[in-house]
Amino acid sequence: MADLSGVQALLFDVFGTVVDWHGSVTSELAALGKEHGIDGDWGAFARTWRKGYLENTRRVAQEGPGAAPGNVDVMHRGILEDILATQQWRAFGEKLTADARDALNLAWHRLHGWPDASPGLYALKKETIIATLSNGNVRLLVDMARYADLPWDVVFSAELFESFKPNPKVYLGAVKHLALEPPACAMVAAHIYDLRAAAALGLRTVYVRRAGEEPPDVGEVRSKADGGEVDVVVDSFTELAALLARRGRS
Repeated sequence: MADLSGVQALLFDVFGTVVDWHGSVTSELAALGKEHGIDGDWGAFARTWRKGYLENTRRVAQEGPGAAPGNVDVMHRGILEDILATQQWRAFGEKLTADARDALNLAWHRLHGWPDASPGLYALKKETIIATLSNGNVRLLVDMARYADLPWDVVFSAELFESFKPNPKVYLGAVKHLALEPPACAMVAAHIYDLRAAAALGLRTVYVRRAGEEPPDVGEVRSKADGGEVDVVVDSFTELAALLARRGRS
């Protein structure tokens, strides 16, 4: 397949691309709320938590270390405290001890993969190197891989490069450690901002459609063959694996 010719490694965004963060975190919150007799819009809680993460990581990417915590577990914990201190969620917060809050914070280590994630990654692993390139910290990504059966060849975390995506040094740091040039690596993500940042550095790009992952102002993402800006658009990792397998047979 010409669009991925020469690609030797796939670098995966994780939250939203590989795992269903919204469904997973919402379920854990709802179960904890039920345990304590608290009802609420748990999906909105999860989205607020995620929004804080996005705002903090982008601040560090733009302003440098010190603009926000460099470890996502620490970042998530601080955001959780802020949410539980609001009027909307204060009654829930009053039910949670410090230990319970620590345990809830680890919900981000227990995210479920999309249905195609594990089988697709096992198939892709036969064709090329597969690695994370996520803003999640190393321990979070390792725990998530074990929990969701994600067979990475290597775990790259932005934590290792002292910034967060979309800072260029995160992408280029991963490429350097693989002893490759940017065109030999493809970024795989369900977020166009991530792919645009990678493409600007010479990486190839694979867009994975995931319901609910893009903001409303992002229209249809198309491949270059269809007049768009990314190299490949797929609906699943298994579809991507089939494309790479055909490439190998051509």
